[in-house]
Amino acid sequence: MDAKAHRLANAGLDCRREAIAEFLGTFILVFAGTGAVMVNKISAGSITHLGISFVFGAVVTAMIYALGHISGAHFNPAVTLGFWASGFFPKYKVLPYILAQCAGAIAASQLLLITLGEVASLGATVPLNGNWLQSLILETVLTFILMFVILGSGLDRRAHIGFAGIAIGLTVALEAAFLGQITGASMNPARSLGPALIGGIWEHHWVYWVAPIWGAQLAVAVYRELSNGFRDFN
Repeated sequence: MDAKAHRLANAGLDCRREAIAEFLGTFILVFAGTGAVMVNKISAGSITHLGISFVFGAVVTAMIYALGHISGAHFNPAVTLGFWASGFFPKYKVLPYILAQCAGAIAASQLLLITLGEVASLGATVPLNGNWLQSLILETVLTFILMFVILGSGLDRRAHIGFAGIAIGLTVALEAAFLGQITGASMNPARSLGPALIGGIWEHHWVYWVAPIWGAQLAVAVYRELSNGFRDFN
């Protein structure tokens, strides 16, 4: 095997391991987060909306610290595309990451359906009262904020080391707390895809792909300006 072929083989192996980490992280995120939505319904509201928001934030924080050193802890196609647009993530890893994230979310929703039953629409995200434009705008803003925090706390080397997981998890929790009842506060196409596919709930599902991707790309563009074209990161 020549040197170029060896490098390509090693790159493929590394990407496989990272994709597995993304699968597991997204699986656990959806299993815990949407599982909390379902258990809240089963238990007549014992977890509460704020409790569900806490679960989402806590599981994101935990997975960042558990898997961030392996894959970067994206667990979200919008975040992966955002990192790629920023120039800090190679193109050849984009599709494997997104496929792994979607597969993890789908597997989690399937397991929840088997174990808990068809409860609370499996935690699917749908616009309140069918108002897709409202959700489109709000999900864009929510994902902008999330990606902005990710870039500022997790990618910018000037940030305090070690606090990214807490900052990102708290952002997910607070956004879920104040807008989860309106849009579902997905901010994550994979998180929305799992319940939609397994539960057959496709109402305005496109919003939960378009808005997070738009929001993340906008955050990259804004942070690029704030960081001198990302040159201030080093």
